[in-house]
Amino acid sequence: METTSTFFTMWDRYMYAGASTCVALGIIVLVYHEFKVYQIKDYKEKYDYVNLNEIRYFWYAVMAFTLAGTFFANTIASRAIEANSMRWFYVRIFISLGLTVIAYFVFFSLVKVYYAGYIERKLIQLRDMPRTSPAGNMMRKLTDSEVQEHHLEGTKKDEVHLVDYDVWIDDKTGFKKIEKYNAYQHAEECSECGYYTMKIDSEELEEAPTPSRTGLLLKHYKCSYCGHREQHEVVIARLSENVA
Repeated sequence: METTSTFFTMWDRYMYAGASTCVALGIIVLVYHEFKVYQIKDYKEKYDYVNLNEIRYFWYAVMAFTLAGTFFANTIASRAIEANSMRWFYVRIFISLGLTVIAYFVFFSLVKVYYAGYIERKLIQLRDMPRTSPAGNMMRKLTDSEVQEHHLEGTKKDEVHLVDYDVWIDDKTGFKKIEKYNAYQHAEECSECGYYTMKIDSEELEEAPTPSRTGLLLKHYKCSYCGHREQHEVVIARLSENVA
């Protein structure tokens, strides 16, 4: 009996230590990510970092907290198990592992479906945050029609339809800043299920642009949540409008 009591005492001690470690790791991951975001001053660089890393770090933190719950669950009713039968000790392990697997898939869906929508809204805010020119003046973001009037230096004619461009200009000095965003990396709101899980599945160039005529691109979208598919036609500006 004394040996069993010592076993459960040590077991609970290790489980509490494991739970505390996982909670600490989860908090460290979140704090580290937020600190990195805070350190980045340029909104475009911050946009790229958040786009590539935020969901990943958030998922690591969620998994750390989930494991913490698993460790803690294996300390529940230890005294009652000690007084009755070791059979319940193994039952508790089995149940806690089963709940962990269920939690994994539930949280995976929540992060993939709901948190992705929050990230997209956050990215839009970063993309629209006012920029400042080297002269210290507030810059103005050009509209889509105004963007077509400006040559996009350094771009390639075969990548115009694969990316989005934001053009910011300092009206006082004429300084211009062009930011390139990979559209295929981002999810859009699905018209069927309403989640931000609609991404470009493939692209088809129906009509190539020329220096004197616009082109036509067909983008095929697929929702990773409900499987809904749709296609959008995108007009590609004349090559003379895209290449300096």
